[in-house]
Amino acid sequence: MNEQRVPSGVQGLDKMIAGGFIRGTANLVEGAPGTGKTTLAMQFIYNGIVHHQEPGLIVTFEEFPQQYYHDALQFGWDLKDLESQGLLKVVFSDPQTTLSEFDKLDGQFVDLIEELGVKRVAVDSMTHFESLSMDEIELREIERKFINSLKREGVTSILLRENDSLLGQVGAVTSKIPFIVDSYMLLRYVEIDSSIQKAMLVLKMRGSDHEKEIRRFTIGGNGIEVEAKFSGREGIMSGITRHTPQDAFVNAFGKK
Repeated sequence: MNEQRVPSGVQGLDKMIAGGFIRGTANLVEGAPGTGKTTLAMQFIYNGIVHHQEPGLIVTFEEFPQQYYHDALQFGWDLKDLESQGLLKVVFSDPQTTLSEFDKLDGQFVDLIEELGVKRVAVDSMTHFESLSMDEIELREIERKFINSLKREGVTSILLRENDSLLGQVGAVTSKIPFIVDSYMLLRYVEIDSSIQKAMLVLKMRGSDHEKEIRRFTIGGNGIEVEAKFSGREGIMSGITRHTPQDAFVNAFGKK
């Protein structure tokens, strides 16, 4: 594998993005509540430590570290033990403090990255930065400044962002972060035959090709598992799918 790639630890996802994220990039994962954003971030951090000897940092604005320890154990990931070994740090903070400390060359987070040799960072979630400004131009500058601070430290990061739209089109948001990041992935709920499934789509990957198909994924005992692409369906990203005209014809009249 190209040494410039950083595997996520989600095998099917790594196949979608040509082996992994590009080293040193900022990667946005957006989705509705419960779609698996935090699970993906923890999987990325855990696999980096255990399988690639890359220490990690999780910055959370929503959950205390104890909640992360508890949630990760459901998948067999002992984050607390990794922390005790000096391979991981889970930090509960706020956007303003985080921005300030990353901006300073001798700031708390910069010192932590250097001390632990951090290679991977997860931020949960970037949505909270929107509380720092109601002005679109100022907010974009805040987000750009923070992302550039991460890149300055040479880490590969996964940035989570909430989306309140459970099904249907994504609503308008103030943040322009999808334009700033290096890759942009969307996790969605999809209704198929009166049941809810989950879909994953890579919308953007700067400097690299990526698969364009919309793929099913599940969350099981080993974390996120990416499955086959949706076939014979259209309207996936609208949240409510329908058979393609060809499949609808076959269902109605059968194959010859």
